[in-house]
Amino acid sequence: MNASASAGSPAGRIVLLTTSHRVAPGLLSWPAWEALRTADRVLCQDPGHPQLPYVREAGIHVATGALPGARELVESSAEGRTTVVIAAAEGEPQLTDGLAALAGSGRATMPELELLPGSYDLPGARLLDLVQVMDSIRAACPWSGARTHEGLVKYGIEEMYELVEAIEEGDRGALCEELGDVLLQVVFHARIAQEDPQEPFSIDDVAAGIVEKLIHRHPHVFGEEQAATAEDVREHWLRTKAAEKRRDSVTEGIPLGQPALALAAKLAQRVRLAGLDVPAVTAPGAGGIGYELLALAVRAEAEGVDPETALRVAARTYRDGIRAAEGLDAQDASPDGHGEGLDAEDASPDGHGEGLDAQDASTGTD
Repeated sequence: MNASASAGSPAGRIVLLTTSHRVAPGLLSWPAWEALRTADRVLCQDPGHPQLPYVREAGIHVATGALPGARELVESSAEGRTTVVIAAAEGEPQLTDGLAALAGSGRATMPELELLPGSYDLPGARLLDLVQVMDSIRAACPWSGARTHEGLVKYGIEEMYELVEAIEEGDRGALCEELGDVLLQVVFHARIAQEDPQEPFSIDDVAAGIVEKLIHRHPHVFGEEQAATAEDVREHWLRTKAAEKRRDSVTEGIPLGQPALALAAKLAQRVRLAGLDVPAVTAPGAGGIGYELLALAVRAEAEGVDPETALRVAARTYRDGIRAAEGLDAQDASPDGHGEGLDAEDASPDGHGEGLDAQDASTGTD
């Protein structure tokens, strides 16, 4: 916001310099350094502001402590003088409100007022906040501080199923929320892993591992290989993974705890890709429903159909038919439209819940 000085006198300048705590201190934009270097006065209310050591190292004097009032700051910035205020993380609302009121009153000759971002959040910067919050919760919350990898398993499974439901419902708000809940599980497990006395690792190690894997498996993006189609990409991915894993059997790496149809389809996919001739499995006696389901899963995989997804679609349609027969709307399954399960927010003070066990349902990728 700008206001003109009285005729004949040069306009002063008040610069509110904002910075992001998610960017390493000292990494400021050139306009920010130029404003600091040429300012007549630099102020900062917080003597412990993370930028101060680097600003002072550059030979710039910074006065710390309580900021002057709006009128005093305006008067000291007259006659072409420039004052830079290094703002706190939450800004300087008292000062900016005072300057706005003074400018609106018409009773003061206002200098030029400038909001100058000195550093910007890069995409993904809020993940640093999540790591910091998780550190605080792990240290200070009795419930979170007592969690183990094993104790969190059921919550991770529940969160993934809630994510699937949000996707199937087409609920964008729920999708965003559930992705956050799944992300929390990753950060929570990584935080617990830091404390392992024998083999500790951190969220940085987790991120570094997946970054390295993605780069290695996408040479058509980060290297010189060519991949004209999605099938080319897939074939390279499979070749690379096979070389990395050096498995003796195509069944290795398939989690047996995943839903049964998904398990059957995954086994069938490995068989097909390996070109193996595996005879159809039949029941040793009567009652071969499981084997019939297996045969259907194998057939579905061969036809490019995910049997788990197909059955879920059919089951949801069946559910809607049941509710129609009951004279109920399909969306009225519960007050929130997401079934009658235990709401995680109602189950523990941290919102992690004490939900239903789902020991028979886990998924994984390798």
